[in-house]
Amino acid sequence: METSTTLPRILRKKEVLKISGKSESTLYRDIRAGSFPAPVRLGENSIGWKEESIRAWLDDLPLATA
Repeated sequence: METSTTLPRILRKKEVLKISGKSESTLYRDIRAGSFPAPVRLGENSIGWKEESIRAWLDDLPLATA
């Protein structure tokens, strides 16, 4: 019997910038400050973010008040 395993979806920088609404410089500043998820290395010259870590970051954002 074979068990199916769902692999995590990896988001590239362009997608993360669009989802987060951050500029590239702000994204990297927030990563260094520990207020945004760190990327994972995909290869020698490429990085990405686990979709689940970006979703968790979004879920932790405070709600806007009127």
